Amino acid sequence: MKIDPTNSADLSAQIAGAIRDAIVAGQLIVDERLPSEAELADQFNVSRPTVREALKRLAAQALIRTQRGATGGAFVNRLSFEEAYPQQITTSTLLLSMNEVSFETACEARYALERACAPLAAQRRSADQLATMRAEIHRQSQPGLTDEAFCASDVAFHRALVDAAHNPVLSYQLAGAVEAMQPLMNMITFTARSRDAIVTLHTAIANAIEAHDGHKVNDTLIALERETQALAQSVFAARAARTP
Repeated sequence: MKIDPTNSADLSAQIAGAIRDAIVAGQLIVDERLPSEAELADQFNVSRPTVREALKRLAAQALIRTQRGATGGAFVNRLSFEEAYPQQITTSTLLLSMNEVSFETACEARYALERACAPLAAQRRSADQLATMRAEIHRQSQPGLTDEAFCASDVAFHRALVDAAHNPVLSYQLAGAVEAMQPLMNMITFTARSRDAIVTLHTAIANAIEAHDGHKVNDTLIALERETQALAQSVFAARAARTP
């Protein structure tokens, strides 16, 4: 593992990158103990605080874990898809918030990805996942539900649909789509949408999932996308009309 001391990039970031690359390449295996801070400092010819900062970066990415005591130190972590969800969600949220991605583009991507889960979810869904979808539909039907609670329930409904595909790679890829894109879309459309229309579409999706009808799930997701796009267009038009 090497770094380039002439590189303008932060040294701790370079060290973290070198260790990460070694983990990805299989040079450092799961549960293997990393060299000590002192050893790493000698290896990279940097100070121990710089090494400590690099290790903090790797821990934040769940690539390593630290243990205290005589047998402690930093160890290569066994990363799970569930542990990687927060990073995927954070990255997706930042990309959508800080880059020029239109609502139409984000919405198109979000539903295209979810439709990829539709046939698998219809065939593989568990009773618990179907029950979660039904429970969220019931929650969304409550008249006193706040906008924030409705949005959270909306995300939970679609999270259950995605997870019903029982494919951890799809669930990971859609963590950003459902839990980052969906809340941002809700923030734009909540003032214009009809909760009854959303509940009706969600009910149709749950019914199709229960009947193992992947084609119906796909068609209803298309209808939900059209509803979402239309709501956004009405919101943007209203804003434009108020702008001098």
